[in-house]
Amino acid sequence: MIIIGDKLVPFEEIIYIKNLENIRNTKANSTIIFDYDEKTLEYSFKNNLSSAVIVSSIKEAIYCNSLNVKYIISEKNLAIQIQKIADNYMFDSKNLVIIDSNQEFEQIAKDEIDGVIYRELIK
Repeated sequence: MIIIGDKLVPFEEIIYIKNLENIRNTKANSTIIFDYDEKTLEYSFKNNLSSAVIVSSIKEAIYCNSLNVKYIISEKNLAIQIQKIADNYMFDSKNLVIIDSNQEFEQIAKDEIDGVIYRELIK
C-alpha cells in the first residue's frame, strides 16, 4: 500500500498547483497535484512531468491513466470503482483514496485500493 502524507512514512515531494502558471514555482523532480483539467493534464503529459490528478469520474481516471499520470486521486466511493477498472485494465497509474487519518488504513487495505493520500496535501 502506498502511503503519502503520513508523518511516519517518508514520501516524495508533493506540490499542489491551481493552474499552469504554478508549475513554474515547483521544484525539479517533485510531483505536481492538480484537480482534473484537460489543459494541465495535456501539458504535464507533453512535458513528461510527474503528476497526480484529483478526479471526479471514471472517465477522468481513464484519461489520466492514458496520459501517464502517476497517481489518480479520488474520494473513497469513486476510488473503489476506479480500482476495479484499474485492476481489470492493468493501469500503470496508481489509485489513491483521500483520507483524513491513519484510522482509515485498515478499511482501505481491505478494499484493495493501491494507496492513500492525506487530504491536507491536496489543498
